[in-house]
Amino acid sequence: MSFRSVLFAAALLAAGAAAAQPKPAQLNAAASEIGFTTRQMGVPVDGQFGKFAAQITLDPKKPETGSVAFTIDTGSARFGSPELDAEVPKPTWLSALKFPQASFQSSTIKAAGAGRFEVAGKLSIKGQVRDIVVPVALAQSGASSTATGSFVIKRLDFKVGEGEWADTSMLANDVTVRFKLALTGIAPL
Repeated sequence: MSFRSVLFAAALLAAGAAAAQPKPAQLNAAASEIGFTTRQMGVPVDGQFGKFAAQITLDPKKPETGSVAFTIDTGSARFGSPELDAEVPKPTWLSALKFPQASFQSSTIKAAGAGRFEVAGKLSIKGQVRDIVVPVALAQSGASSTATGSFVIKRLDFKVGEGEWADTSMLANDVTVRFKLALTGIAPL
């Protein structure tokens, strides 16, 4: 085989590999939401993050070729109460100065039924990393896609609410995280 034939074969393989990878989706952050709910003395308390970014590639017909990566600005957590909003970035809670971002990186994406997926990966908050599985529902209308879902984390696994706040009788350990992501650039279901 000549050198030119080897180069041509390598170029064809590279083109095929590139074609097999889904193209990145575009996140419309202004139309997207990442929120959370905890319970203080049994009463639900809702908050949300105001600043986040995502890198998502997904071919719904071949989800195993996709990936999801998120970063969330921990200092953007808001409850809508000036007192709570001032507390959340402090070291006891999200320690936003030391850990300015929480992140998620997928390891696998699996189909879980029509328009449904299970995204497994690593969630990192305050330097603590845990494996999680996130159920995602994908709905499409024309070129627009909306990914929604929710999952529960244990705040103490991530050292959120240390010291006197580690008492789960005052503040529940379970935190429900929910999201709605407005996306374009995802192939049809």
